[in-house]
Amino acid sequence: MFIELTDHLRCPVDHDESFLVLLPDTIEDRSVRTGQLGCPVCTRTFELVEGVLDTGDAPAGNSSLAQSSLDPEAVTALVGLSGPGGYLVLVGEVGDSWSDLAERNPGVGLVAINPDAHLREEPGLSILRSGRIPIKSRSMRGVVLSRPYADDRHWVSEAARVVLPGLRIVGEGEKLPADIIDLMASAGGVWVGTGKRRA
Repeated sequence: MFIELTDHLRCPVDHDESFLVLLPDTIEDRSVRTGQLGCPVCTRTFELVEGVLDTGDAPAGNSSLAQSSLDPEAVTALVGLSGPGGYLVLVGEVGDSWSDLAERNPGVGLVAINPDAHLREEPGLSILRSGRIPIKSRSMRGVVLSRPYADDRHWVSEAARVVLPGLRIVGEGEKLPADIIDLMASAGGVWVGTGKRRA
């Protein structure tokens, strides 16, 4: 896990949002390979093994029933990032194409949530396995939800929570919750929108 990403992580337990304290054991080229992340509120600790943070509550097995149809070129166009910096979150199978996405979005850190089990942490890619997006609210430049996550209200809510105000969420699914997402466009089972503005 890219060490700077740890500044954006939050405890996945359902309590007031809290940062996590990193206790690294092994760091290689700005990647934390092994260590622990601890929550000062609930005192839970989470292990980093081979650069991957697993909070212990990720969906069992491979959550996607089919490979994502969102190719890197389409994701890049739909997310609409302009310039380097920050992070793009890829939930599900869409994370498998991270290297092509990295080439098209230089200088943007990629965070894969619950990608295929074969995927390994590499420079430019951080991997998290969790039942939610364990990232602080309003801190990411974009979120892409592949199937079945984009059809799950919980995951769409999580995407709307972590993305910076006004920036885009891309979903590969049919069940857009209109009370969570302001739709910008949709076609062919893919939608693009932003999180609803809060009063």
